[in-house]
Amino acid sequence: MFMCTEQRARRVLAALVLAFAGCAALARQAPPWAGIGRPATAAEVAAWDIDVRPDFRGLPPGSGSVAEGTEVWESKCMDCHGIFGESNEVSTPIVGGTTDEDIATGRVASLRRPDYPQLTTLMKLSQISTLWDYIRRAMPWTAPKSLTVDEVYAVTAHILNLGDIVPDDFVLSDRNMAEVQALLPNRNGMFAYEPMWRVDGQGDVRNVACMKDCETEIDIRSFLPDYARDSHGNLSEQNRTVGPVRGLDTRRASPREPVRLSEAAPAAAAAPAVAAAGMPSPDVAAARELATRSACLTCHDFDRKIVGPALRDVAERYRGQADARQRLVAKVRSGGQGAWGSIPMPRQSHLNEEQLRLLVGWILAGAE
Repeated sequence: MFMCTEQRARRVLAALVLAFAGCAALARQAPPWAGIGRPATAAEVAAWDIDVRPDFRGLPPGSGSVAEGTEVWESKCMDCHGIFGESNEVSTPIVGGTTDEDIATGRVASLRRPDYPQLTTLMKLSQISTLWDYIRRAMPWTAPKSLTVDEVYAVTAHILNLGDIVPDDFVLSDRNMAEVQALLPNRNGMFAYEPMWRVDGQGDVRNVACMKDCETEIDIRSFLPDYARDSHGNLSEQNRTVGPVRGLDTRRASPREPVRLSEAAPAAAAAPAVAAAGMPSPDVAAARELATRSACLTCHDFDRKIVGPALRDVAERYRGQADARQRLVAKVRSGGQGAWGSIPMPRQSHLNEEQLRLLVGWILAGAE
């Protein structure tokens, strides 16, 4: 009896030793995600960590005058936004709809008018840091983040001057941004909607999982797939009924044929149905990459009109013309309006001559 008990105790002890050894071995094993990626370098973090907050934390030192901003505006912004920031052709107007009384009260009276034609940026803007940060990150559209810090200050100053918020000789800088904040026409127009914030201490973690019965076919070139088009109602009815506003009628299904996800090519590598005839493969690949990086494919598709004409239609119009490449290079470089409709094409001043010729050659060859 004693020997059996002793043997049983030894066996239990041995099992415990093996169990602890197994746990130790598991602890020493690398987790499944080990070796994936690497820590970001300080330079990489700094390149992304550029947001400017309402209290101006993150605002880099620099300055720019209204006069300097006018020069940048006329060379890089005017084609899309108009001479006075009033254009509604490519985007909604930036300037307009504010008064001296709005600047004094900090509330834009026209926001309460249901018949006001169009809401502008300066009507809605409550934080000057938002405007500065957006310009720095996203403008110009064809070459985002290409403006220097001082140019961003200058363009912001120019916009504020167009809205009669700062005088003609004003110089905007990181040192006086707070003073400008106190002059914004709608600086007191933002409020917190309490039901969106108050959850009585309970996080929103009890929703039913929705990742089931998902669609297998969507139109990857639509702004909205058909099954989600009306999830927020009819967007066209949510715009004001007066003025040149645009709103997608989300009651209608997309007229385009769905594209199977398994058959869809990546957007960055999308290609026309007909290969670029007569161009070496490296040039075709380089031209496609340049067109994607320069936002050409935001407004143009290969075989259908978006904002601008289909690239294949452009090639067809210039087919057989001896000076086609030279003329089209000049049009892309300088921008223009009227040849394909009323919506202007911004000048592509960020592209050098070699890049322009590569793009144009690709466009002209793609439809042959």
